[in-house]
Amino acid sequence: MYDENVPVLIVGGGPVGLSTAVFLGRHGIRSLLVEKRADTSLLPRAPGLQARTMELFRAAGLGREIRALEIGDSHPFFEGGILRVNTFSEIVDAEVLEAPSLDGPDISPERVMGCGQDRYEVVLAGKAREFGCEVRFASRLRSIEQDDDGVTAHVEDVETGVVRTVRASYLVGADGAGSSVRRALGVSRSGRGTVFNALSIYFRAPELEEILADRPFILCYATAGGTMTGLSRLHGRDPWLAAPVYHPEKGESPADFTDERCVEIVRTASGKPDMRVEIMAKVPWEGSQLVAEHFRVGRVFLAGDAAHVHPPAGGFGANTGIHDAHNLAWKLAATLHGWAGAELLDTYHDERHAVGEAMAEQAMVRNRIRHGYAGDEVRARMVDDIIITLGYRYRSQAVVTEEHRPVLTAPLELTGEPGTRAPHLWLERDGERLSTIDLFWDSFVLLTGPEGAAWHEAAGRLAGRTAVPLRVVRIGAGGDYAAVDGDWAAAFGVSARGAVLVRPDAFVAWRSGDGRPEPEKVLADVLDQAAGTATVAAMAR
Repeated sequence: MYDENVPVLIVGGGPVGLSTAVFLGRHGIRSLLVEKRADTSLLPRAPGLQARTMELFRAAGLGREIRALEIGDSHPFFEGGILRVNTFSEIVDAEVLEAPSLDGPDISPERVMGCGQDRYEVVLAGKAREFGCEVRFASRLRSIEQDDDGVTAHVEDVETGVVRTVRASYLVGADGAGSSVRRALGVSRSGRGTVFNALSIYFRAPELEEILADRPFILCYATAGGTMTGLSRLHGRDPWLAAPVYHPEKGESPADFTDERCVEIVRTASGKPDMRVEIMAKVPWEGSQLVAEHFRVGRVFLAGDAAHVHPPAGGFGANTGIHDAHNLAWKLAATLHGWAGAELLDTYHDERHAVGEAMAEQAMVRNRIRHGYAGDEVRARMVDDIIITLGYRYRSQAVVTEEHRPVLTAPLELTGEPGTRAPHLWLERDGERLSTIDLFWDSFVLLTGPEGAAWHEAAGRLAGRTAVPLRVVRIGAGGDYAAVDGDWAAAFGVSARGAVLVRPDAFVAWRSGDGRPEPEKVLADVLDQAAGTATVAAMAR
């Protein structure tokens, strides 16, 4: 009846789809990825990888391969912030529009990195295959139907026209802003819609480096000639990327941007009318703010731009999508491995939809500031980038807490609060140095200290009686690891007798500031809630 059967079918082969395949593979789940393009991206899009994104790649075992793609040290470019000039030749007098905080050694074991999508997609595709995913380019989704047991998809080979029927337990739509998966589901979107139109111009201009006088920046806007043109330099090499805004309401269209006109736009923005410019590619796009009403419909999930789009201000797009992929992958893996309850998959929408809305709103705030449309009220809504990328909070049934704080809260607080990413603390064992973030991947982890013996012993007994993977880590004297700097309990907001339960994605599920009566029963109850099951507590009774 079916040509192929797979646990998970992924539609879309960009950073989000490929990351989904990598994360699933690292959790032991086989997948099939189909992408209508003939190969990985040839253009250096989405060139900024956030610290949290690098943490995820690190945890999945490909952090070194991704980091090796960095050309030189890209960190100073991020520190340069967002600039505005009349022409790039006047870079020394640039106005600093934004100077975001992005990482820090006390916050993460990783740091932001500049690298074009054309390079890191190659690594992702290779790792996806290595981890058990079949990556199939030049393949287009034609239709999907789902029932109580799975999803049936019809996939066409673009070159031959042959249509194959694929049966999957679950389907992930990571196929971009125009998602065919979202359309097939009939999922609507809400938001401001299109707020501007732009054209990405990829070009070579050897003289531009000299004009910029080694001034580091993430993005620099030139306003000369009446067209706002943004210049990005994060990917570390030619081609450069300039993105002028155009106005369809004035009759303008991408067809008006001939190579000759694009050369003129770049020269005008540079302030050097005779600069040598070679146009490599032109890609029109919309700066929109739209969030899908549902990220899950039955056995089908939306991730990345298929779920949420927003202006590129802040560089949240691909990164947020990769975070979607990670949140979804460990939950799908847990379900397919049989140890998670059905409710766990519902928490994907609960957690990532709220984050997607918050990201979209913050991108919109930045867009209005950069384009000169922001008053004091809009500016007051802006929170620092580091909060958006590392400090967001999850609220769902998989987080055991009575506190319900906003998704984004200033200032940055990573203090072990349930729903937040676990604090980064350097640990050491037998001369090996690692971060607390390195402890989390394929199981729940209960952190205790030397005085938390009751929690430690209860978790040890529970781990041997439940299918939910649970590992116990004692930090401190006589424990599994020693904290290099500072006290782990203080960092996680508990006493020396307390305990913290951390999910496979490094987010805190629950904590107890001190000891509690019947610790095994307490742990069984919170593990049931965090894993979406109803069996752990029953076993503990």
